[in-house]
Amino acid sequence: MLFSISLAGCGGGSAPKFDSQYQAVFLANGQVFFGKLSALGTDYPRLDDVFYVQQQVNPETKQPTSVLIRRGREWHAPGYMVLNARTILMIEPVGADSKVAQLIAEAQKTPAAKP
Repeated sequence: MLFSISLAGCGGGSAPKFDSQYQAVFLANGQVFFGKLSALGTDYPRLDDVFYVQQQVNPETKQPTSVLIRRGREWHAPGYMVLNARTILMIEPVGADSKVAQLIAEAQKTPAAKP
C-alpha cells in the first residue's frame, strides 16, 4: 500500500509562529519536551527553559504518577537543547491555562537545584 501526506507549509515559506510562551515538541523517538522554541525553520532549532514528564511509581501504593521535571538538573547541567529538525514530528502550543503551564509556573518560583 502506498500513500503520501502533504503538509501545509512544507517546502519553503516562513517558519510557523506560536503565540504561546511554551511549546510542546514531540520527537520521533517518543520523547516530548516543553520549552521555548527558537530558530524554527532551521536544521537545528533550539529549545530553552526545557521541561519533560517523567513517570514515577509510588512505592507504597504502586500507583504511577507523572511529574514535570526541569531539564538542567542532570550531571552535565544543560542550559538548553539543540534539536535535529528531522526528528521533530509535531509542535504544539502549550495553553496558558493548561496543567503543564501551571506546573512550569510553579517550577519557575523555585530556584534551580544544582545536580
